[in-house]
Amino acid sequence: VVLGLETSTLDASGEPTARWEMRSVTEEEFREEAAAFVGDIEQIPPMVSAVKVGGERLYEKARRGEEVEREPRRVVVYAFDLLELTPGAEPHARFDVICSAGTYVRTLVHDLGESLGCGAHLVSLRRTEAAGFSEADAVPLETVTADALRPPLDAVKWLPGVQVDEGGAEMVSHGRPLELDRIEGEGGPTEGMLLSIVHAGTLLAVYRCEGDALVPHRVFT
Repeated sequence: VVLGLETSTLDASGEPTARWEMRSVTEEEFREEAAAFVGDIEQIPPMVSAVKVGGERLYEKARRGEEVEREPRRVVVYAFDLLELTPGAEPHARFDVICSAGTYVRTLVHDLGESLGCGAHLVSLRRTEAAGFSEADAVPLETVTADALRPPLDAVKWLPGVQVDEGGAEMVSHGRPLELDRIEGEGGPTEGMLLSIVHAGTLLAVYRCEGDALVPHRVFT
């Protein structure tokens, strides 16, 4: 992130829209203001985004120079940590963010700049993990072979899992609900929670908790 300069797209691809005479921003200030964004927050999607308004994506409106009112969206920021702050006439910082799907990091940076009173824009962004997969799991596209494919169970490893016996597997194959008394473990699932249904190491389905039962969300077998 670069401090002291806002852009039309909230990142380095846009035109400058506001510039500040930079005062000294300390690491303590940065961390304090960043911490205020941790938790459930509301974001207004940037105009240069794929969100649809009136049946048209916002970036298509932005290309015509239009700006329309956007509804705020609720997202979750789990961590917003400063890694390095470099002072100067155009201070810049490196940071780590852990956030829910749908979070606009450039909006987060823009809002942080407003909180610091100096404006800011995102210069570069690198995704290092998604849904439990890290950069270490990545495979270059040109090297993908059948051997590189992962079992479907890996795709939902972030979900709590439910092991079922042969009788349960048969019920799942027909999309039948599962009673919660089949579920082992403390606490049990909560309303709306998604769970992977597994038999003999194979993913059968993803179920959703509704009332006193688990009902099909996606069945794969």
